[in-house]
Amino acid sequence: MTVDAVGGVEAAIAAFAAGEPVMVFDSAFRECETDLLWPATAATPEVMRRLRQDCGGLLFLAIGDEIGRLFDLPWLQDIHTHPALVADNPVLAHLVTNDLQYDTRSAFTLSVNHRDTYTGITDRDRSLTTRRFGELAGELLSSDVTGAAALEALGAEFRTPGHIPVCRESPGGLETRQGHTELAVAIARLAGQVPATIGAEMLEPDGDGALSVEDGREYAAKHSIPMITGADLLSALGIEE
Repeated sequence: MTVDAVGGVEAAIAAFAAGEPVMVFDSAFRECETDLLWPATAATPEVMRRLRQDCGGLLFLAIGDEIGRLFDLPWLQDIHTHPALVADNPVLAHLVTNDLQYDTRSAFTLSVNHRDTYTGITDRDRSLTTRRFGELAGELLSSDVTGAAALEALGAEFRTPGHIPVCRESPGGLETRQGHTELAVAIARLAGQVPATIGAEMLEPDGDGALSVEDGREYAAKHSIPMITGADLLSALGIEE
């Protein structure tokens, strides 16, 4: 890894540790997209507004596999292919995910709203959902609460479906899957944050394509946001692409 890449990763980790944003371009061999990311626990209405106005892509909450296990969150791809559900809902058999161009598995799990939200879609509502999900996960992970108690704590504050789509890290993280979810969670861990990251894909102004790397770097420089690539992060962690 070059000196510049090392410095970029270090700057990204420092920014995330301080609750500030980073930008990550995944790979020219994957989705070719750049995400704007914040720690989930740093989510405010202003952060959600920035993601909504400056990115154009889907707002998503990336969580570590340990949080997925804590709350027993299923992958939607598994739910939608479950034989009993397919039997009851035959349309699922026609909508099966078997042609992803960038992977074999989708990271999406359930979508959530905090129970204190109204519709769930406003910047205030989405920031509440995001921040409290990250805070709750951190509280439970640090107190070793698991099983039924963890599920009860989740259900006391959240409901599904909601307006924050959640993506669950693949078991093994970047060793097994090198998608945006795994990259976002890895940065949170390196920064000492709860492994929960809010972000959105950055699109071209007309929305017809992903923001180019060049335009992404220009945006990052303009707003003093560290920008790294998936390759930078993998190299820093000693993982082969």
